[in-house]
Amino acid sequence: MNSPSTTPAEAPGARIARGGKAIYGAPLGILMLEARFPRISGDMGNGTTWPFPVLYRVVRGASPEKVVLNGAAGLLPDFVEAAQDLVRLGAEAITTNCGFLALFQKELAAAVGVPVATSSLMQVPWVQATLPPGKRVGVVTVSGSSLSPAHLAGAGVPLDTPLVGTENGREFFRVLIKAEKDDLDIALAEADVVDAGRQLVANNPDVGAIVLECTNMPPYAAALQEAVGLPVYDIYSMITWFHAGLRPRRF
Repeated sequence: MNSPSTTPAEAPGARIARGGKAIYGAPLGILMLEARFPRISGDMGNGTTWPFPVLYRVVRGASPEKVVLNGAAGLLPDFVEAAQDLVRLGAEAITTNCGFLALFQKELAAAVGVPVATSSLMQVPWVQATLPPGKRVGVVTVSGSSLSPAHLAGAGVPLDTPLVGTENGREFFRVLIKAEKDDLDIALAEADVVDAGRQLVANNPDVGAIVLECTNMPPYAAALQEAVGLPVYDIYSMITWFHAGLRPRRF
């Protein structure tokens, strides 16, 4: 017997494509500092780092030096405007490419109305919950002398968290923060990050895991983990988790 006729809208499998955005398929928006150093694979600002599409927006005038060494003074309106623009384009969540922007966590979240994760440092409480009694999380940062209690509080990090910076190294800090040159010696940059991690563990034997504050450090996370024999978390681990909630895997 023939089935009753149906209209196309009622036919099995019919779907409706919903509009309202300018760009689709890239639900995560990344606010970028304005810089000219090379962003190698693994760096947050290299599109090949991510196993999913992302939207980028450079915040003009927000140099690494201004954000890291000068507390991002006067830049909040620029970051809010850029984040709102990403949301208008289609971003369903916002992150940033500098851990020091934890200072703006509450303000950005309030301004854009979508989930915001400003800093890799937000992982510290999560990682702490995984550690056995007597162990705590340590932080490797691009600038230990600039990472203030306000930065830590913005990311929910205990103020007594041990940390070591790379500002006394040979390459990483002077290229990424001081912009002394456009080129980067990758081996020297890796050595700076590994040396900071080794110092952190040597000075604090109770460190049971490390969180990398700087979003340019993921290319060196594996080398650091091998050097200290501890779990190492970075912006890549956080953002892949963040994105997983935006687009859960279908099983």
